Amino acid sequence: MSTAALLAFTVAAVLLTITPGLDTMMLLRMVLGGGRKAGVIGGFGTTLGCLVWGAASIAGLTALLVASRLAYDVVRYAGAAYLLWLGGSALWKSWRGRLERPVDVPSTTSAQALRTGLTTNLLNPKIGVFYLSLLPQFLPADQASAGWGALLVGVHVAIGQVWQLVVVWLAGRAVVVLTRPAVRRWTERLTASVLVGFGLKVALDSGARG
Repeated sequence: MSTAALLAFTVAAVLLTITPGLDTMMLLRMVLGGGRKAGVIGGFGTTLGCLVWGAASIAGLTALLVASRLAYDVVRYAGAAYLLWLGGSALWKSWRGRLERPVDVPSTTSAQALRTGLTTNLLNPKIGVFYLSLLPQFLPADQASAGWGALLVGVHVAIGQVWQLVVVWLAGRAVVVLTRPAVRRWTERLTASVLVGFGLKVALDSGARG
């Protein structure tokens, strides 16, 4: 594997990582609900999910997602249901229970943040398909491909972890504004609605494989 190929993959990984998406929205919700600590731990959960998908891709297990429509759909619908549950329950609590909890009391524990970050990532089959479709383009066609695959996964995960810390830090800087009662309620509703939107998109995007 050449240095040029490694640099090309790094550039692609950076561009894909910094593009706002589900992970960014989850981090914002975690910081809003539990502060920077929850955001950092939730980011670690997302990173662990990427490591699992990366290892599965190198081992060839995620080829099943490409080869089997049933396997892909099972993971996809499970992920969609989870996102709809997260967003829907958050909207319900925001509208029905907004006066029950003071805005300065954290609603997201460290364990919840880790579980949410990990589960959301593991139930997103497009992460596995991303690794399976992108990694082969940068791997040598010999016995060293597994080692290079592990290196590329490590590069992507490291970039993602750094970016998550940046997002958490920026969100933490804005927490004074975001935790104002009115702003917090509408921010929670907005982010929850976006999660519902992601869930619907995942459920309806039946043709997005590979």
